[in-house]
Amino acid sequence: MSMKRTNVYADPEDLAIVKEAAKRRGISEAEIIRQGIHLSVMANRVWDEPLFSRTFEGSGRTLSKSEVRDTVVEAVGRETGSGSAV
Repeated sequence: MSMKRTNVYADPEDLAIVKEAAKRRGISEAEIIRQGIHLSVMANRVWDEPLFSRTFEGSGRTLSKSEVRDTVVEAVGRETGSGSAV
């Protein structure tokens, strides 16, 4: 992955926390900051399509644990062509 250098201003208290976290995890301070940037931009990203873009038919009631398990087993069987997921 190609990276680009940049400069930012940060609170001294935040930098002290970065230093502690890097030491505790055994990674560089720069890696902690890169991870923080990545988490921040992903949390603020605007996606091109909605998270739930598909709708599903259903009875409108909450399924029981066994009904969910049976439905998953059937779907896995269809996906794998085995007819049975167990």
